Amino acid sequence: MTQQPKTSVLQLAPILFGFFIMGFVDVVGIATNYVKNDFGLSDTLSNLLPMAVFLWFLIFSVPTGMLMNRIGRKRTVQLSMVITGVGLLVPMLSYSLPVVLAAFALLGIGNTLLQVALNPLLTNVVSKDKLTSSLTAGQFIKAISSFLGPIIAAFAVKFFSNWQYLFPVFAGVTLLSFLWLTATPLQEDNRKENTSTIRECFALLGDSSIFLYFLGILTLVGIDVGLNVSAPRILMERAGVSLQESGYIASVYFVFKTVGTFLGAIMLAKWSARPFYVVSSFAAMAAVVLLLFVSSTTAIYTAVALAGFACANIFSILFSFALQRKPERSNEVSGLLIMGVSGGAIFPLLMGVASDAAGAQWGAVMVLLLCCMYHCVLAVKERR
Repeated sequence: MTQQPKTSVLQLAPILFGFFIMGFVDVVGIATNYVKNDFGLSDTLSNLLPMAVFLWFLIFSVPTGMLMNRIGRKRTVQLSMVITGVGLLVPMLSYSLPVVLAAFALLGIGNTLLQVALNPLLTNVVSKDKLTSSLTAGQFIKAISSFLGPIIAAFAVKFFSNWQYLFPVFAGVTLLSFLWLTATPLQEDNRKENTSTIRECFALLGDSSIFLYFLGILTLVGIDVGLNVSAPRILMERAGVSLQESGYIASVYFVFKTVGTFLGAIMLAKWSARPFYVVSSFAAMAAVVLLLFVSSTTAIYTAVALAGFACANIFSILFSFALQRKPERSNEVSGLLIMGVSGGAIFPLLMGVASDAAGAQWGAVMVLLLCCMYHCVLAVKERR
């Protein structure tokens, strides 16, 4: 019988702070709109920026799960922070579309390694019964980072006339996180996971529940990134708001997501995650339906806020379902699920194509609605 780890605050703190670094990837939402404006791109072309970030989750997630078996979870997290730091410094060298794409590619690669390794690293310091609430606490910290991104960008534009100054700020925080984790002794899991080939790892998708959870992560990140890309455009299109002012709606999304994860971390420590998932899924769908029809600034902000609150805990719920279903294969399961973060590349691109085809942002919102409908179906099925 595997002994459950005892929670140590000194060991848990630097791991949870790693979720703050994880949130840096969400800056791609507002960055996409700045890049679109700077280079005069269409919706379809500008949405290549999220693809430059999230495509790497599709490519590197499973190999990262295998890498953890060789070098350990902590070293994988440390490597991810080095790559992230380099990616954040690249835009300060030159500002051109190829350089920005390269920078966000590095950010995506680093974030892939971080998300794959950091979630199972939590299992080294928290017990099974605290896993869901601990994952939710991590998402709470990630949400704080995510809502700060657009605010820092707007601050940089207002006082320095350059939104790119958020990159050195993020790079400095990444360095601090790396040093903190490096200085913290962590006992690695002595259990050896025997998966040695990519084929054996992908075979886990043969488990219907793992496959459905994977699709859940895929569509959830599609909602997350897609909404942050399209919400400012909806404000500009329907309410005539400027680009700089419209960027604040992404922060509103993450503020309410932060509140949702904070409450979720408390509630999920006491209550079952399954009915929680049902309520969250239907609330998210209601928010997107509202966003499909409203045109006033207040109503748009309300819909986006509700979406952020509703989606706040779904990632950690699905992740905990999967890790608890295959605890003996947690590294590989983590790699497979984080591969679903590539939904941040797939769905914003589909939304860009849909909005260009429709000539309006309602086309993009329809793609989001389909993603929400999937979660409603999965949540009801999981409740049985």
